[in-house]
Amino acid sequence: MAALKDPRQLVRRFPGGLRDARPLLCRRYAVKTKWASSRRRIQSTQLALQNFDMNYGVQFGNLWPSMRVSLLSEQKYGALVNSFVDLTKVVEELELQRAKDFPQAGHQSERSHEVSQNLPVPEESSLFSDTTEESASKLEVTRPLAISPNLKCFTFPRGDITRFKPARPDGSNMLGYYLMDAASLLPVLALNVQPGHTVLDLCAAPGGKTLALLQTECCRHLAINDVSTSRTNRLRKVLQSYVPTNLCSADRLRITSFDGRQWGMMERNTFDRVLVDVPCTTDRHSVLEEDNSIFTKLRTKERQMLPMLQTQLLVAGILATKPGGTIVYSTCTLSQLQNEYVVEGAVEVAAAEYGVELKLEDLTAIRILYRNTFNFYNQCRVGELVLPHLTANYGPMYFCKLRRLL
Repeated sequence: MAALKDPRQLVRRFPGGLRDARPLLCRRYAVKTKWASSRRRIQSTQLALQNFDMNYGVQFGNLWPSMRVSLLSEQKYGALVNSFVDLTKVVEELELQRAKDFPQAGHQSERSHEVSQNLPVPEESSLFSDTTEESASKLEVTRPLAISPNLKCFTFPRGDITRFKPARPDGSNMLGYYLMDAASLLPVLALNVQPGHTVLDLCAAPGGKTLALLQTECCRHLAINDVSTSRTNRLRKVLQSYVPTNLCSADRLRITSFDGRQWGMMERNTFDRVLVDVPCTTDRHSVLEEDNSIFTKLRTKERQMLPMLQTQLLVAGILATKPGGTIVYSTCTLSQLQNEYVVEGAVEVAAAEYGVELKLEDLTAIRILYRNTFNFYNQCRVGELVLPHLTANYGPMYFCKLRRLL
Protein backbone atom coordinates (compact mmCIF):
# COMPACT_ATOMS: atom_id res chain seq x y z
CA MET A 1 0.00 0.00 0.00
CA ALA A 2 1.37 3.38 -1.01
CA ALA A 3 2.06 5.87 1.73
CA LEU A 4 -0.89 8.13 2.48
CA LYS A 5 -0.34 11.71 3.52
CA ASP A 6 -3.91 12.13 4.77
CA PRO A 7 -5.43 9.51 7.15
CA ARG A 8 -8.89 10.27 5.75
CA GLN A 9 -7.90 8.65 2.44
CA LEU A 10 -7.21 5.45 4.35
CA VAL A 11 -10.57 5.57 6.14
CA ARG A 12 -12.48 5.82 2.80
CA ARG A 13 -10.94 2.51 1.65
CA PHE A 14 -12.52 0.52 4.51
CA PRO A 15 -16.25 -0.31 4.31
CA GLY A 16 -16.57 -0.23 8.08
CA GLY A 17 -15.21 3.29 8.15
CA LEU A 18 -12.96 4.50 10.96
CA ARG A 19 -13.72 1.46 13.16
CA ASP A 20 -12.00 -0.93 10.70
CA ALA A 21 -9.17 1.47 9.95
CA ARG A 22 -8.28 2.21 13.60
CA PRO A 23 -5.81 -0.75 14.16
CA LEU A 24 -3.80 0.23 11.12
CA LEU A 25 -3.87 3.91 12.05
CA CYS A 26 -2.65 3.10 15.57
CA ARG A 27 0.30 1.17 14.19
CA ARG A 28 1.08 3.79 11.58
CA TYR A 29 1.04 6.84 13.86
CA ALA A 30 1.96 5.30 17.21
CA VAL A 31 4.73 6.94 19.25
CA LYS A 32 7.20 4.44 20.73
CA THR A 33 8.10 4.80 24.37
CA LYS A 34 11.80 5.50 24.81
CA TRP A 35 12.74 3.65 27.97
CA ALA A 36 16.25 5.13 28.08
CA SER A 37 14.81 8.61 28.62
CA SER A 38 11.54 7.87 30.38
CA ARG A 39 12.52 5.09 32.80
CA ARG A 40 13.94 6.25 36.14
CA ARG A 41 17.67 5.62 36.25
CA ILE A 42 18.95 3.79 39.34
CA GLN A 43 22.27 5.19 40.55
CA SER A 44 25.21 2.84 40.93
CA THR A 45 25.49 3.74 44.62
CA GLN A 46 21.93 2.48 45.13
CA LEU A 47 22.68 -0.71 43.23
CA ALA A 48 25.75 -1.26 45.41
CA LEU A 49 23.77 -0.72 48.60
CA GLN A 50 21.03 -3.10 47.45
CA ASN A 51 23.65 -5.72 46.66
CA PHE A 52 25.32 -5.29 50.05
CA ASP A 53 22.01 -5.40 51.93
CA MET A 54 21.18 -8.69 50.28
CA ASN A 55 24.60 -10.34 50.73
CA TYR A 56 26.11 -8.79 53.84
CA GLY A 57 22.80 -8.91 55.70
CA VAL A 58 23.07 -12.70 55.48
CA GLN A 59 26.84 -12.84 56.01
CA PHE A 60 27.03 -10.60 59.10
CA GLY A 61 23.50 -10.80 60.50
CA ASN A 62 22.93 -8.35 63.36
CA LEU A 63 26.29 -6.66 62.75
CA TRP A 64 25.31 -5.40 59.30
CA PRO A 65 23.05 -2.43 60.27
CA SER A 66 25.83 -0.68 62.21
CA MET A 67 28.37 -1.49 59.48
CA ARG A 68 25.99 -0.11 56.86
CA VAL A 69 25.67 3.20 58.72
CA SER A 70 29.46 3.36 59.06
CA LEU A 71 30.04 2.77 55.34
CA LEU A 72 27.70 5.65 54.56
CA SER A 73 29.42 7.94 57.09
CA GLU A 74 32.65 9.88 56.80
CA GLN A 75 35.72 7.68 56.73
CA LYS A 76 38.45 8.01 59.35
CA TYR A 77 42.04 8.50 58.22
CA GLY A 78 45.52 7.94 59.51
CA ALA A 79 48.65 9.99 58.79
CA LEU A 80 51.54 7.87 57.50
CA VAL A 81 54.66 9.78 58.49
CA ASN A 82 57.29 10.45 55.83
CA SER A 83 60.59 9.36 57.39
CA PHE A 84 62.56 11.05 54.60
CA VAL A 85 61.89 14.57 55.96
CA ASP A 86 62.51 16.19 59.36
CA LEU A 87 60.91 13.38 61.36
CA THR A 88 61.02 15.13 64.73
CA LYS A 89 59.17 18.16 63.39
CA VAL A 90 56.45 16.09 61.72
CA VAL A 91 55.90 13.90 64.80
CA GLU A 92 55.65 16.95 67.04
CA GLU A 93 53.09 18.50 64.68
CA LEU A 94 50.93 15.37 64.76
CA GLU A 95 51.23 14.96 68.52
CA LEU A 96 50.06 18.55 68.94
CA GLN A 97 46.89 17.46 67.13
CA ARG A 98 46.55 14.80 69.90
CA ALA A 99 47.09 11.92 67.50
CA LYS A 100 48.91 8.71 68.44
CA ASP A 101 51.36 6.49 66.54
CA PHE A 102 49.35 3.25 66.54
CA PRO A 103 52.00 0.76 65.20
CA GLN A 104 54.60 1.77 67.75
CA ALA A 105 52.02 2.07 70.55
CA GLY A 106 50.90 -1.50 69.92
CA HIS A 107 54.52 -2.64 69.73
CA GLN A 108 55.32 -1.01 73.09
CA SER A 109 52.29 -2.59 74.75
CA GLU A 110 53.44 -5.98 73.47
CA ARG A 111 56.91 -5.46 74.94
CA SER A 112 55.41 -4.36 78.25
CA HIS A 113 53.33 -7.55 78.31
CA GLU A 114 56.43 -9.67 77.61
CA VAL A 115 58.32 -7.99 80.43
CA SER A 116 55.43 -8.48 82.87
CA GLN A 117 55.29 -12.18 81.92
CA ASN A 118 59.10 -12.53 82.23
CA LEU A 119 59.40 -13.45 78.53
CA PRO A 120 62.67 -12.85 76.61
CA VAL A 121 62.51 -9.59 74.67
CA PRO A 122 64.86 -9.25 71.65
CA GLU A 123 67.05 -6.18 71.51
CA GLU A 124 65.44 -3.46 69.41
CA SER A 125 68.60 -2.93 67.40
CA SER A 126 68.88 -6.61 66.50
CA LEU A 127 65.55 -6.60 64.69
CA PHE A 128 66.44 -4.03 62.07
CA SER A 129 70.20 -4.12 61.76
CA ASP A 130 71.83 -5.66 58.69
CA THR A 131 71.44 -9.40 58.99
CA THR A 132 72.01 -12.44 56.87
CA GLU A 133 69.03 -14.21 55.30
CA GLU A 134 69.49 -17.11 57.72
CA SER A 135 69.49 -14.93 60.84
CA ALA A 136 66.47 -12.98 59.55
CA SER A 137 64.47 -16.20 59.26
CA LYS A 138 65.43 -17.14 62.84
CA LEU A 139 64.22 -13.79 64.09
CA GLU A 140 60.83 -14.40 62.47
CA VAL A 141 60.53 -17.68 64.34
CA THR A 142 61.24 -16.08 67.71
CA ARG A 143 59.16 -12.97 67.04
CA PRO A 144 56.18 -13.20 64.64
CA LEU A 145 55.82 -9.44 64.16
CA ALA A 146 58.78 -7.06 64.11
CA ILE A 147 57.84 -3.48 63.29
CA SER A 148 60.32 -1.13 61.67
CA PRO A 149 60.92 1.92 63.88
CA ASN A 150 60.71 4.01 60.70
CA LEU A 151 57.09 3.01 60.11
CA LYS A 152 54.87 5.51 61.92
CA CYS A 153 51.18 6.12 61.35
CA PHE A 154 49.22 8.49 63.59
CA THR A 155 45.51 8.08 64.33
CA PHE A 156 43.02 9.81 66.58
CA PRO A 157 41.49 7.83 69.47
CA ARG A 158 38.26 5.87 69.12
CA GLY A 159 35.26 8.14 68.91
CA ASP A 160 37.38 11.15 67.92
CA ILE A 161 36.31 12.33 64.45
CA THR A 162 38.92 15.11 64.16
CA ARG A 163 40.38 15.53 60.68
CA PHE A 164 44.10 15.78 60.06
CA LYS A 165 45.33 19.06 58.66
CA PRO A 166 46.66 18.83 55.09
CA ALA A 167 50.39 18.08 54.94
CA ARG A 168 52.59 21.00 53.94
CA PRO A 169 55.72 20.70 51.76
CA ASP A 170 59.08 21.46 53.34
CA GLY A 171 62.02 23.33 51.81
CA SER A 172 62.75 20.45 49.40
CA ASN A 173 59.07 20.29 48.37
CA MET A 174 58.53 16.99 50.24
CA LEU A 175 55.33 16.34 52.18
CA GLY A 176 55.48 15.38 55.86
CA TYR A 177 52.75 12.72 55.90
CA TYR A 178 50.36 10.82 53.66
CA LEU A 179 46.66 10.55 54.57
CA MET A 180 45.26 7.05 54.12
CA ASP A 181 42.87 4.58 55.68
CA ALA A 182 44.98 3.44 58.64
CA ALA A 183 43.68 -0.13 58.20
CA SER A 184 45.52 -0.19 54.85
CA LEU A 185 48.76 -0.33 56.81
CA LEU A 186 47.88 -3.70 58.37
CA PRO A 187 48.75 -5.79 55.26
CA VAL A 188 52.17 -4.10 55.19
CA LEU A 189 52.69 -4.89 58.88
CA ALA A 190 51.62 -8.48 58.24
CA LEU A 191 54.12 -8.76 55.38
CA ASN A 192 56.88 -8.23 57.98
CA VAL A 193 59.59 -7.00 55.60
CA GLN A 194 63.10 -7.45 56.98
CA PRO A 195 66.36 -5.73 55.92
CA GLY A 196 67.68 -7.01 52.61
CA HIS A 197 64.40 -8.43 51.33
CA THR A 198 63.28 -8.20 47.72
CA VAL A 199 59.62 -7.19 47.57
CA LEU A 200 56.89 -7.16 44.90
CA ASP A 201 53.80 -4.95 45.16
CA LEU A 202 51.72 -6.61 42.45
CA CYS A 203 48.74 -4.19 42.27
CA ALA A 204 50.29 -1.06 43.69
CA ALA A 205 48.12 1.95 42.75
CA PRO A 206 47.11 4.34 44.24
CA GLY A 207 50.30 3.95 46.29
CA GLY A 208 49.62 4.09 50.04
CA LYS A 209 50.93 0.58 50.76
CA THR A 210 53.85 1.11 48.38
CA LEU A 211 54.81 4.24 50.26
CA ALA A 212 54.57 2.35 53.57
CA LEU A 213 56.89 -0.37 52.23
CA LEU A 214 59.43 2.30 51.28
CA GLN A 215 59.13 3.91 54.72
CA THR A 216 60.38 0.71 56.37
CA GLU A 217 63.73 1.25 54.56
CA CYS A 218 64.10 -2.54 54.54
CA CYS A 219 63.57 -3.28 50.84
CA ARG A 220 66.79 -4.11 49.01
CA HIS A 221 64.72 -4.01 45.83
CA LEU A 222 61.04 -3.07 45.44
CA ALA A 223 59.13 -3.96 42.26
CA ILE A 224 55.97 -1.86 41.88
CA ASN A 225 53.37 -2.92 39.33
CA ASP A 226 49.88 -1.92 38.27
CA VAL A 227 48.15 -2.90 35.05
CA SER A 228 46.78 0.62 34.52
CA THR A 229 49.32 3.04 33.01
CA SER A 230 47.36 6.09 34.18
CA ARG A 231 47.26 4.78 37.76
CA THR A 232 50.98 4.01 37.58
CA ASN A 233 51.67 7.57 36.47
CA ARG A 234 49.67 8.90 39.44
CA LEU A 235 51.67 6.61 41.72
CA ARG A 236 54.91 8.07 40.34
CA LYS A 237 53.67 11.55 41.27
CA VAL A 238 52.88 10.37 44.80
CA LEU A 239 56.39 8.98 45.18
CA GLN A 240 57.90 12.24 43.90
CA SER A 241 56.20 14.08 46.78
CA TYR A 242 57.47 11.70 49.47
CA VAL A 243 60.61 9.86 48.39
CA PRO A 244 64.04 11.39 47.60
CA THR A 245 65.25 10.89 44.04
CA ASN A 246 68.33 8.91 45.11
CA LEU A 247 66.06 6.22 46.62
CA CYS A 248 64.19 5.80 43.33
CA SER A 249 67.17 4.47 41.39
CA ALA A 250 66.58 1.52 39.04
CA ASP A 251 68.54 -0.92 41.21
CA ARG A 252 66.31 -0.21 44.22
CA LEU A 253 62.94 0.65 42.69
CA ARG A 254 61.24 -0.61 39.54
CA ILE A 255 57.83 0.60 38.33
CA THR A 256 55.98 -1.37 35.63
CA SER A 257 52.51 -1.62 34.09
CA PHE A 258 52.18 -5.31 33.26
CA ASP A 259 49.23 -7.64 33.63
CA GLY A 260 49.84 -8.93 37.16
CA ARG A 261 48.56 -12.39 36.21
CA GLN A 262 51.74 -12.91 34.18
CA TRP A 263 54.23 -12.29 37.00
CA GLY A 264 54.27 -15.93 38.09
CA MET A 265 55.74 -16.85 34.72
CA MET A 266 57.82 -13.72 34.16
CA GLU A 267 59.73 -13.78 37.47
CA ARG A 268 59.10 -17.09 39.15
CA ASN A 269 60.66 -17.85 42.57
CA THR A 270 62.14 -14.35 42.77
CA PHE A 271 60.85 -12.35 45.75
CA ASP A 272 61.12 -12.72 49.52
CA ARG A 273 57.87 -10.84 50.07
CA VAL A 274 54.86 -10.31 47.76
CA LEU A 275 51.89 -8.04 48.46
CA VAL A 276 48.78 -8.86 46.38
CA ASP A 277 46.32 -6.02 47.03
CA VAL A 278 43.80 -6.94 44.35
CA PRO A 279 41.09 -4.93 42.57
CA CYS A 280 37.76 -5.49 44.33
CA THR A 281 34.31 -3.95 44.75
CA THR A 282 35.84 -1.26 47.01
CA ASP A 283 32.75 -1.27 49.19
CA ARG A 284 33.04 2.17 50.76
CA HIS A 285 33.72 3.90 47.44
CA SER A 286 30.85 1.98 45.79
CA VAL A 287 28.18 3.26 48.20
CA LEU A 288 29.43 6.85 48.21
CA GLU A 289 30.76 7.69 44.73
CA GLU A 290 29.17 7.48 41.29
CA ASP A 291 32.43 8.08 39.43
CA ASN A 292 34.23 4.95 38.25
CA SER A 293 31.85 2.68 40.17
CA ILE A 294 32.07 -1.04 39.44
CA PHE A 295 28.31 -1.25 40.07
CA THR A 296 27.40 0.61 36.89
CA LYS A 297 25.48 -1.68 34.53
CA LEU A 298 28.24 -1.42 31.92
CA ARG A 299 30.64 -3.10 34.37
CA THR A 300 28.35 -5.91 35.53
CA LYS A 301 30.35 -8.65 33.82
CA GLU A 302 33.61 -7.20 35.14
CA ARG A 303 32.22 -7.27 38.66
CA GLN A 304 31.02 -10.85 38.31
CA MET A 305 34.47 -11.93 37.11
CA LEU A 306 36.32 -10.32 40.03
CA PRO A 307 36.82 -13.52 42.11
CA MET A 308 38.41 -15.27 39.13
CA LEU A 309 40.72 -12.31 38.47
CA GLN A 310 41.65 -12.11 42.15
CA THR A 311 42.45 -15.83 42.28
CA GLN A 312 44.65 -15.54 39.19
CA LEU A 313 46.52 -12.58 40.67
CA LEU A 314 47.08 -14.36 43.97
CA VAL A 315 48.35 -17.50 42.22
CA ALA A 316 50.74 -15.31 40.20
CA GLY A 317 51.98 -13.69 43.43
CA ILE A 318 52.49 -17.12 45.01
CA LEU A 319 54.55 -18.33 42.04
CA ALA A 320 56.65 -15.14 42.07
CA THR A 321 57.59 -15.80 45.72
CA LYS A 322 60.70 -17.76 46.70
CA PRO A 323 60.21 -20.99 48.66
CA GLY A 324 60.26 -19.84 52.29
CA GLY A 325 58.92 -16.43 51.32
CA THR A 326 55.68 -14.72 52.37
CA ILE A 327 52.59 -13.58 50.48
CA VAL A 328 49.94 -11.22 51.86
CA TYR A 329 46.60 -11.02 50.05
CA SER A 330 44.38 -8.01 50.78
CA THR A 331 41.17 -6.29 49.65
CA CYS A 332 38.97 -3.42 50.79
CA THR A 333 35.73 -5.40 50.62
CA LEU A 334 33.63 -7.36 53.11
CA SER A 335 32.74 -10.04 50.57
CA GLN A 336 33.60 -13.64 51.47
CA LEU A 337 33.62 -14.47 47.76
CA GLN A 338 36.46 -12.00 47.24
CA ASN A 339 38.26 -12.72 50.51
CA GLU A 340 38.35 -16.15 52.17
CA TYR A 341 37.10 -18.09 49.16
CA VAL A 342 39.72 -16.55 46.88
CA VAL A 343 42.52 -17.48 49.29
CA GLU A 344 41.26 -21.05 49.64
CA GLY A 345 40.81 -21.38 45.88
CA ALA A 346 44.28 -20.03 45.09
CA VAL A 347 45.90 -22.41 47.60
CA GLU A 348 44.15 -25.33 45.89
CA VAL A 349 45.17 -24.15 42.39
CA ALA A 350 48.79 -23.62 43.46
CA ALA A 351 48.96 -27.15 44.88
CA ALA A 352 47.07 -28.94 42.11
CA GLU A 353 48.54 -27.18 39.05
CA TYR A 354 52.01 -26.10 40.20
CA GLY A 355 52.89 -28.39 43.12
CA VAL A 356 53.34 -25.39 45.42
CA GLU A 357 52.67 -26.04 49.10
CA LEU A 358 51.55 -23.17 51.31
CA LYS A 359 51.03 -22.63 55.00
CA LEU A 360 48.43 -20.26 56.43
CA GLU A 361 50.11 -17.88 58.90
CA ASP A 362 48.37 -16.94 62.15
CA LEU A 363 47.59 -13.21 62.39
CA THR A 364 46.20 -13.26 65.93
CA ALA A 365 49.15 -11.14 67.08
CA ILE A 366 48.06 -8.26 64.84
CA ARG A 367 44.46 -8.49 66.01
CA ILE A 368 45.57 -8.38 69.66
CA LEU A 369 48.09 -5.58 69.16
CA TYR A 370 45.68 -3.24 67.39
CA ARG A 371 42.29 -4.16 68.86
CA ASN A 372 42.16 -0.73 70.54
CA THR A 373 42.52 1.00 67.17
CA PHE A 374 40.44 -1.18 64.83
CA ASN A 375 37.25 -3.20 65.01
CA PHE A 376 38.19 -6.76 63.99
CA TYR A 377 35.72 -9.44 62.89
CA ASN A 378 36.33 -12.64 64.88
CA GLN A 379 34.61 -15.14 62.56
CA CYS A 380 36.80 -15.13 59.44
CA ARG A 381 37.43 -18.57 57.97
CA VAL A 382 40.99 -17.50 57.14
CA GLY A 383 42.79 -14.17 57.59
CA GLU A 384 41.61 -11.04 59.39
CA LEU A 385 38.94 -8.47 58.55
CA VAL A 386 38.59 -4.90 59.83
CA LEU A 387 34.93 -3.89 60.04
CA PRO A 388 33.77 -0.27 59.68
CA HIS A 389 32.41 1.07 62.97
CA LEU A 390 31.32 4.59 63.88
CA THR A 391 33.79 4.78 66.78
CA ALA A 392 36.66 3.56 64.54
CA ASN A 393 35.48 4.12 60.98
CA TYR A 394 38.32 2.43 59.11
CA GLY A 395 38.10 -0.27 56.50
CA PRO A 396 36.77 -2.54 55.35
CA MET A 397 40.18 -4.17 55.05
CA TYR A 398 40.76 -7.89 54.64
CA PHE A 399 44.24 -9.44 54.72
CA CYS A 400 45.58 -12.97 54.85
CA LYS A 401 49.17 -14.18 55.12
CA LEU A 402 50.60 -17.27 53.44
CA ARG A 403 54.07 -18.79 53.64
CA ARG A 404 55.36 -20.72 50.67
CA LEU A 405 56.92 -24.00 51.75
CA LEU A 406 57.85 -25.50 48.35
